[in-house]
Amino acid sequence: MTDAIEAHGLRKTYGDVVALDGLDVRVEAGTVFGLLGPNGAGKTTLVRILATLLQPTGGRAAVLGHDVVAEPLAVRRTIGMAGQLAADDGERTGRANVEMVARRYRLPKHEARRRAGDVLDRFGLAGVADRRVHTYSGGMRRRLDLAAGLIGQPPVVLLDEPSTGLDPRSRQELWTIIDELRREGTTVLLTTQYLDEADRLAQRIGVVDHGRIAAQGTPAELKATVGGSVLRVRVADRAAVDDAARRLADLATGDEARVDRVAGEIRLAVADPAASTEAVRRLDAGHVPIAAVELQQPSLDDVFLTLTGRPAEAGPANDSPAEEAA
Repeated sequence: MTDAIEAHGLRKTYGDVVALDGLDVRVEAGTVFGLLGPNGAGKTTLVRILATLLQPTGGRAAVLGHDVVAEPLAVRRTIGMAGQLAADDGERTGRANVEMVARRYRLPKHEARRRAGDVLDRFGLAGVADRRVHTYSGGMRRRLDLAAGLIGQPPVVLLDEPSTGLDPRSRQELWTIIDELRREGTTVLLTTQYLDEADRLAQRIGVVDHGRIAAQGTPAELKATVGGSVLRVRVADRAAVDDAARRLADLATGDEARVDRVAGEIRLAVADPAASTEAVRRLDAGHVPIAAVELQQPSLDDVFLTLTGRPAEAGPANDSPAEEAA
């Protein structure tokens, strides 16, 4: 398949702060590519470069063969962008916001109004379409932004954390729409902090850490990098979790056990399923009370923790203000 999006050695710096550090990524046409990472990892910076809202400091990026620096107008005609409140003129009505975006695609006035009505209805906003946006709730404004991003029926859609602020029902509806877009041949770049969202929607996933792709592949391929199974042990007394972790440490294959002291939980990759029996034996011998022992298949959370040492929802120790604003 051909690549709809490609970036090679992409860099973006803000003074001494490095937001993107030689990032490489390729997105096949007609697929959903999930970009998974914590706040400050560089996801939004990449999206804004691809959308021609920022210029890279170095490297190259292209959308459908159009260079984002040399051919910005051609790029803008091929993409839709949603997720960062692009359609958020609070003094306009929801309908006017969406029609305004439709006109940027050079749609005739009557067609812009027809499509606006369709997408507003699709996102459950028909009843408030003629209210000013400043009266909308946060979730309603997020859905309006998504509606505006899709109105031009672009071949490439950039969704930057689109489900943030959505209630569970709206989130499920969004997932259905993304599935429909893919089936229709649309290419979707989806940035998210939500592991279940990436696992559910993306054919391929890139894990971003400190401005680089730490790993990429299908969800199954990424989970296989953890190796074997994951042993989850929860102790009844959270004060005993460090003692339990020490007793189980050498059962782990590769990386050391991950300890959640708040939950009183230990997770470790194991090669032998019998490790669960051995864990129980060791904790019983040490008089460590056990609340639960479970052997699981690796999840994307395990992948992310293995690659970065922190969960996807956590921000890095030194989040860049420039990255958050970019």
